[in-house]
Amino acid sequence: MTTIREIAQLCGVSVATVSRVFNQPLTVSKEKREVVERVARELDYRPNESARALATKKSGLIGLVWDTDHRRPGWRHPYLQELLIGLKSALSAHGYHLLMLATSGSAALRAVGASLADPVAYVNMTRRHSLGGLVLIDSGSDAPAFAAFAQSGLPCVAVDVAVEGPRATFVTSDNVGGAHLAVRHLVAAGHRRIATITGPRANRPAADRLAGFRAAMAEAGLEVPDAHVAEGDFYRPSGQAAMRSLIALPEPPTAVFCASDEMAVGALLAARHAGLRVPDDVAVVGFDDIELAALVDPPLTTLAQDKAGIGVAAAHAVLTMVHDGATPPPAFLPTRLVVRSSSR
Repeated sequence: MTTIREIAQLCGVSVATVSRVFNQPLTVSKEKREVVERVARELDYRPNESARALATKKSGLIGLVWDTDHRRPGWRHPYLQELLIGLKSALSAHGYHLLMLATSGSAALRAVGASLADPVAYVNMTRRHSLGGLVLIDSGSDAPAFAAFAQSGLPCVAVDVAVEGPRATFVTSDNVGGAHLAVRHLVAAGHRRIATITGPRANRPAADRLAGFRAAMAEAGLEVPDAHVAEGDFYRPSGQAAMRSLIALPEPPTAVFCASDEMAVGALLAARHAGLRVPDDVAVVGFDDIELAALVDPPLTTLAQDKAGIGVAAAHAVLTMVHDGATPPPAFLPTRLVVRSSSR
């Protein structure tokens, strides 16, 4: 492998000059810079990224903070795959790479005596990697760490979490608007007794979807009895259990809006086990448009999130802070109603 010293000898300049060409090019005259760059191209020289990070205090890495505990279902959610693809692609296009920082049972955390209960130590650990910024993906258990990151001064972009800090912003879907679309669709189909299965109330998207549901029902002049709001956790078993409770009511709903497709699939199973036909006896609408939504029987009407677009928006937001020093406002990506057989 060609070294920086060999390039300096061939160009008749110092090693420091060659280093500045690759790390601080504007401090080197145009003539010397062109000579060094030409020789580097001819020898297929690639700067050592570790050495560059030491010289510039910038590693070209963006940290991804995410609870990957295999015992918890969040890491398996199909929503995340497309989001991560969008995030990685957008960062790669600008020469950045992702460094995953798992927050659950992390050996790196244990090595420095840190935990989520000790968020300052966790922030210090990320600084040792000379990260350009952080992308935070909510797992429901990272509030202390997320708050510490947002206040650290390091560029931070959270997904689906409304963080606040000097260089912090967040990206999410228009969950309120999506819930509006779901209710308007069901009202237009003639439904008046419409229930909802929510996600965890402390979760920002779940709370927004519930708020949008209530607002749209009020606009349609429809009441929402307490019994018509059942809480789930975004996953199939909770949707199945909630649907069983809804259809057992003295006046069961004729339509159910679920805050996730996974819960909606559980609702379909519960309806089938109860001998009900979907959508003839009860209509079901989900949220996310995961791949399974089009494959179940009947295919699921849902609100499609731009999952890859959320990842791209998160990448652009963190790079804007890294390069421009400006903190962009929160981004709310639109959702789209996809009508299939479960509500026709």
